Amino acid sequence: MHDDTERCVRAVQSKDARFDGWFFTAVLTTGIYCRPSCPVVPPKIENMRFYPSAAAAQQAGFRACKRCRPDASPGSPEWNQRADVVARAMRMIADGVVDRDGVPGLAARLGYSIRQVERQLVAELGAGPLALARAQRAQTARLLIETSTLPMGDVAFAAGFSSIRTFNDTVREVFALTPTRLRERRRPATIPGLLSLRLPFRAPLCPGNLFGHLAATAVPGVEEWRDGSYRRTLRLPHGHGIVALRPLADHVGCRLALTDLRDLTTAISRCRRLLDLDADPVAVDELLRADPVLAPLVDKDPGRRVPRTVDAHEFAVRAVLGQQVSTAAARTHAARLVTARGEPITDPAGGLTHLFPAPADLTSMDLALPQARRTTLTTLVAALAAGEIDLSVGGDWNRARAQLSALPGLGPWTVETIAMRALGDPDAFVPTDLGVRLAARQVGLPVTPAALIGRAAAWQPWRAYAVQYLWATGDHPINRLPA
Repeated sequence: MHDDTERCVRAVQSKDARFDGWFFTAVLTTGIYCRPSCPVVPPKIENMRFYPSAAAAQQAGFRACKRCRPDASPGSPEWNQRADVVARAMRMIADGVVDRDGVPGLAARLGYSIRQVERQLVAELGAGPLALARAQRAQTARLLIETSTLPMGDVAFAAGFSSIRTFNDTVREVFALTPTRLRERRRPATIPGLLSLRLPFRAPLCPGNLFGHLAATAVPGVEEWRDGSYRRTLRLPHGHGIVALRPLADHVGCRLALTDLRDLTTAISRCRRLLDLDADPVAVDELLRADPVLAPLVDKDPGRRVPRTVDAHEFAVRAVLGQQVSTAAARTHAARLVTARGEPITDPAGGLTHLFPAPADLTSMDLALPQARRTTLTTLVAALAAGEIDLSVGGDWNRARAQLSALPGLGPWTVETIAMRALGDPDAFVPTDLGVRLAARQVGLPVTPAALIGRAAAWQPWRAYAVQYLWATGDHPINRLPA
């Protein structure tokens, strides 16, 4: 979008927050870059320059605006609605792959050479993987500086910097303030070890289906709804964490407790992905509203998101456990796995007890399930533990579908459910789902899978969101916040 100067200028002059994260506006006369909705008086058109990423603006010599904090804007919805190499790379960078494994690790996971990956990222985003990861490290450093009392040396290494000198230079360059001055501007968190963050999103957001779904399907010991917040445990690269997410008017409140602060960037990325916070609800709803059957559903509660997951392997296991059983039965089966094989953790608040077991922890377990489903689950778990199926954030959606479909007992419903909520494909569709079929009958849509797929062609590429609106026609706990 940054190449469409006229459209970008209109967005800046109207302070349209919907475009925050789509592009960044740099101002030649001040040397700063902003989000489109920056509250200051818009600069003259001839002094504006537009960049596709914060990293590109930083590489061009601009520093972040202290008023609108462009580094904290929602991410571009492009990376979660596309399956090409650039989008997959951006999802991996957000998950901390470059910080952990470097650019060679990123390229290896994508199946391309380092040179090819760098060339494609620079062509589309104006910056290579190292610059993009550096911009993300700067954002993580700012969060730790402002929300913790950690010594600056600990902040530097927790944010992923290789040295304190690089940390100091980057913070000064990006924010035009020293780390000490940044900390003086904000009051750190008052609860030791707990980070309090704001997760921004593009309005509107309908919290009912999003948090209602997570709460209604919560696995005891791993997830819970408490005091107006969805809480769960997180398995992270360097340790584990506990997060509490609370829906508020203009952001989602996030309280994180981590055993290793190096996991902060990854934890934030996974929470945003869980809640689908980088979506563009206006674009989604505009297309779905064009269907006269869906229009009343969209108008009633616009801004529905697709509830996703923080752990694709966990969700794949839970999807198989949920085959042909009720929500309550699926929770019961999952809770048994957690009690038997989950890793115990300590929750100061007392409600959470375990991490969901990794596939390797389930390979030798004798599961109390019908024989056919037991075979399906053990085959899936073995394939995941061996790395034969790639469900990672940067994985190829179509290849993952093919790998899942090749396993015994994984039919279209299970595969598309995993594609929707674990892989994050916004066009995943489940025409055989009971809730979808009941909704189709109620609103006058075709009920046979083939006919419904044909009708749903007009909803592409947002069929996963159409499913959320169809599910909303039923009286089920997934559609509302718990009391």
